[in-house]
Amino acid sequence: MGIKHIRSGLLLTGLVLGAVTFSTGFAQAEGAAAMPNLAAKDIVIKRGMSEDAAKCIECHAKKTPGIVEDWKNGKMAHASITCYDCHTVEETSPMASQCSGLKGTKIFISPMVSGKTCARCHPTEYDEFLKSGHADLSRAAVYDEKKAGGKLVKLQLHYEGALELGVTAGSGVNNAARNSGCTVCHGSVVELGPDNKPINSSWPAGVGTLYPDGSVGTCTVCHTRHKFSVAEARKPEACASCHLGPDHPDIEIYTESKHGQIFLTRGEEWNWDAAPGTWQPGDYDAPTCAVCHMSGIGELKTTHNVNERLKWDLVHKRSELRSGARGDGEKGAKLMRQVCVNCHSTSLIVNNEKTLDDAVALYNVYWDGALKMKKELAAKGLLGKDPWQDGFQELMYFLWHHTGRRARQGAAMNAPDYAHWHGFFQVFQVYSDMKAIYERRLETGEIEKLSTVMSTGPI
Repeated sequence: MGIKHIRSGLLLTGLVLGAVTFSTGFAQAEGAAAMPNLAAKDIVIKRGMSEDAAKCIECHAKKTPGIVEDWKNGKMAHASITCYDCHTVEETSPMASQCSGLKGTKIFISPMVSGKTCARCHPTEYDEFLKSGHADLSRAAVYDEKKAGGKLVKLQLHYEGALELGVTAGSGVNNAARNSGCTVCHGSVVELGPDNKPINSSWPAGVGTLYPDGSVGTCTVCHTRHKFSVAEARKPEACASCHLGPDHPDIEIYTESKHGQIFLTRGEEWNWDAAPGTWQPGDYDAPTCAVCHMSGIGELKTTHNVNERLKWDLVHKRSELRSGARGDGEKGAKLMRQVCVNCHSTSLIVNNEKTLDDAVALYNVYWDGALKMKKELAAKGLLGKDPWQDGFQELMYFLWHHTGRRARQGAAMNAPDYAHWHGFFQVFQVYSDMKAIYERRLETGEIEKLSTVMSTGPI
């Protein structure tokens, strides 16, 4: 069956932000000579909701009042977008089910709202999102058997999931480490039960979730349901739930930086609720994650492609200029300069970019040296078969995944403690230990019986 979509409030943006001609006669009467020759545009605003939508709200106001209160205080309710608009699906949908209040009717719903649903009203944002590292690339880190030779999948299930200790493959216990950690940020592949509802802790999950309708993306990771506050999505805390910790401490890096310091001391006074595209310096005194990577600022339009303004890949084993699915590094550098120039002088911008470029080059020197040692050990049969029980390979993982990331990202976002003490200081120490293991193996022709790394590595 078709879905009744009430879209009235979405048109209000045109009333506020655009010069709207309600009728040709009105434009002429009020001074057509001074007005550009715009085509007449009919704007129809309807308030209220359908009977079916009202029933959903009445029921959930009793059963889940917190959800309804959030919805009432958000932009969706102001635009007359209801539960019915987002949760109703076709009977043929693989996610179609019925709650107790719908039994016997021809209305089918899904508790899951996929990216495909959001795209009906936000097609541009969704298209940008699909080109970003938050979509398929995010989920691949958890599920792609080809990624890193399947080592990360094996880490989650064989080691962390205790397959080697006898836990049954595919069981809830076996998947617990993945489901409680990895998928919460990276996303899941949703599994359905006989009633077409999610099972096996596969939903809710992170930003790159693959839904049964074939679409990718959980928009509510950043735009928390059911209020969908633009202010919340703009604040650094929205990013902090995933971008933190020993491997990519971006929120810690941000709060150490001068930008973060200003946010922490004055952020409560900022105007967080300006309409998209109008949120500019003056509404805030320093950028947040959203300002630099997503928001409209100066001549730049808003974007949901978080790769778009990035120059270097600071996540993977060796830093390269971004290309292909990960963006265009040269273009990204140019766009990021357009962000910075709204508040900073050209000389400051150039110096900061040079600092990052040099930090990337320094890290690559260490990584290239480590890779050269590894290849020589492999050629001589001096690498352990199990990388997580081989001291050299364990340290090489931390050189990249922890200390190396911190050094590069600390340099990128002006956090000296992360660039130095948590970064290059530990990069140098880890590399030195790897070199010692390398030299001893070449000297003895043997792999040490026990791993020389007797901890979780640098933290």
